[in-house]
Amino acid sequence: MQTIEKVLSARNLTKACTEVVKNKGAGGIDGMSVGQLKSYLELNREELYETIRKGKYIPQAIRGIEIPKRNGKKRLLGIPTVVDRMLQQAVSRVIMPQYEYMFSEYSYGFRPLRNTQQAALKSLEYINSGYQYIVDIDLKGFFDEVDHCLLLNLLYRNVKCPVTIKLIRKWLRAPIWINGKLTKRRKGVPQGSPISPLLSNIMLHELDVEMEQQGLRFVRYADDFSIYCKTKSKAREKGNKIYLYLRDKLRLPINREKSGIRRPVDFTILGYGFVPTYQKGVKGQYQLIVEQSRWKQLKAKLKEETRKTIPMMDISVILTPPDRFIQRTDVYLTILPFFTIS
Repeated sequence: MQTIEKVLSARNLTKACTEVVKNKGAGGIDGMSVGQLKSYLELNREELYETIRKGKYIPQAIRGIEIPKRNGKKRLLGIPTVVDRMLQQAVSRVIMPQYEYMFSEYSYGFRPLRNTQQAALKSLEYINSGYQYIVDIDLKGFFDEVDHCLLLNLLYRNVKCPVTIKLIRKWLRAPIWINGKLTKRRKGVPQGSPISPLLSNIMLHELDVEMEQQGLRFVRYADDFSIYCKTKSKAREKGNKIYLYLRDKLRLPINREKSGIRRPVDFTILGYGFVPTYQKGVKGQYQLIVEQSRWKQLKAKLKEETRKTIPMMDISVILTPPDRFIQRTDVYLTILPFFTIS
């Protein structure tokens, strides 16, 4: 069975629709909400099938919105219509298993049963094993710089279905609507699309293969990756090789100002930093800490969550284990669930 037939099977498309509705999110430029998606699919299923099978389906433009980043700058998100989100989810559900078994065990982003904590712990393991010269490379606007032709060629190695590849190409080339103006797109993968995480991992899997072939110890979470070496000279040598590979093979630029060779105390990964353990008789060992900015976010979130229900309660009460709370009939307590900083 061709890939596109699996994508458009009633079972797969229905599950994709359910997942998009469950994820909620804003509507695209057509104004359709996720609440209208199921009824749309019921009424237009056959027409949608035939349009896609014949290669005549044309995605609508992406709605672009800017959201603030922690550093004060803004990140551009692309929001496809809910119909395109459903179709992208359907494609991802089918082709993801073809790649998951191939992906590196040191790749932690946007994959089942993998998370930021695992990536940070692997980094800590390298550091405490003596690999304390860290090549920290920042890809300059990765999601805006992905080469479409290169990405589609990589896809075609495993997805031998012209109709599916053509559909993905149309999504990549769909214009973006920003402040009332349509802008053409000839490179990049829009952040906010359901298929974008998979496409980014397919592109950067090539980087993982290159680093593994060089015998490097590394951690990658989406476009955030670092390499661990025992000496500064080795870190410089390996960092230069990877820089050339990114530039010449994957056509991805590097932000030189944010890249460099770090020591553990000067290095952060996915919201975590490193400090010496300060144990008697132990040297060169580090432990994880949470970045100061993350603590500020946590305090702000806790303040907001407890502002209306228990404005006079000390924050230490919120962090008391549930079994130590004393029931009272005259006070309403909001007990927050256990949370994980990621």
